[in-house]
Amino acid sequence: MSKSTYKRADRVADQIRMEVADILMRKIKDPRVHSVTVTGVELTADLRIAYIFVTTMETEEAERDIFAGLSKASGFVRAELGRRLTLRYLPEVIFKKDVSGLRGDRILKLLDALHTGESEERHAPQPDLPHGTVSRS
Repeated sequence: MSKSTYKRADRVADQIRMEVADILMRKIKDPRVHSVTVTGVELTADLRIAYIFVTTMETEEAERDIFAGLSKASGFVRAELGRRLTLRYLPEVIFKKDVSGLRGDRILKLLDALHTGESEERHAPQPDLPHGTVSRS
């Protein structure tokens, strides 16, 4: 019998990600919690703690309010997960800011800057060299 390549924690984390996204979109009544995207869930190996990574396109101040609302709603989210999932132990829910998108944007900007600098060097006019001299650029 072939074993699955995914650990159980990965499968449960994916299910939690989908359910939490639905709960935040349809069930949360807190006006502070809006325009939130669940980007990922990391579960501890014993399935006791779920780190839920979320991102938002709001300003820093509005983002603080959103995370305050999420922190306040974590008990409700956990209770809803208990109704939707059949797990022996319901994981503790901890919301965290997902910074991977910001990190990726920064890397792309750096790569673009390198690329434009490189293309400008290629197309820049070469200095006049004496006949028979080869440029090594």
